[in-house]
Amino acid sequence: MNKPQYGKVYLVGAGPGDPDLLTVKANRLLERCEALVYDSLVPQELLDLVPESCECQFVGKRRGHHSISQSKTNNVLLEMARRYTLVVRLKGGDPFLFGRGAEEAAYLDSHGVPVEIVPGITAGLAVPAYVGIPVTHRLAGSSVTFVTGHEGIDKRRPTVDWRALAKASDGLVIYMGVHNLSFIVDELIAGGIDPLIASAVIQQGTVVGQRCIKSPLNSLVNVTKSQKIFSPSIVIIGSVVDFQVESCAPTPAYVTMPIPS
Repeated sequence: MNKPQYGKVYLVGAGPGDPDLLTVKANRLLERCEALVYDSLVPQELLDLVPESCECQFVGKRRGHHSISQSKTNNVLLEMARRYTLVVRLKGGDPFLFGRGAEEAAYLDSHGVPVEIVPGITAGLAVPAYVGIPVTHRLAGSSVTFVTGHEGIDKRRPTVDWRALAKASDGLVIYMGVHNLSFIVDELIAGGIDPLIASAVIQQGTVVGQRCIKSPLNSLVNVTKSQKIFSPSIVIIGSVVDFQVESCAPTPAYVTMPIPS
């Protein structure tokens, strides 16, 4: 019996929202792909790059909304690879940073599907830059930790030890941290971080509608609530926030978000 033949799946980073931050390689693949499997937070401008004949399937996940399971997404990718030569799996940011790209790559590889990773610009770097905040600075921070804030209160055995992180590096960049922000701040302060250290929350970081609030850490939760800051947002904690240079920040790009059918 002949071994089944599969097309190639490219796990592609779409970047942090601004379509102009898409890489040249990702652009080329989108213009050629026969099938596209895409996430939430991928702007319509990128979906418009694919050929009219391309089969598109949405598999995004958003807090508070019905989500497609990871196992179903894996099966969708396998089925697409059976039917098409060039499949693009388009993920916000970078596929290997809090994007489950490694899980999808391993699943496809275990079934004999050829996979290639196309890195994307991650929000943890781009979003602070778009408001002029450096994530490292010679005078303020020689180390930075990128961490997910998505887990916390309800997880039986959290993998993020916030108290240990309080003094582990000069700065923290927290993805998906707004929902659990109160828990995170309490744990960091309990771990010994300076309660008055500078911090910021940036909403809609690289697109129109961008908002940035700054506050000492111990009042960050109240300021975030009073200003009605919601996801998607990036949280930055550290003295680097004090070195913001607003005049060098790029202008956020207008993007349209697709409405999945």
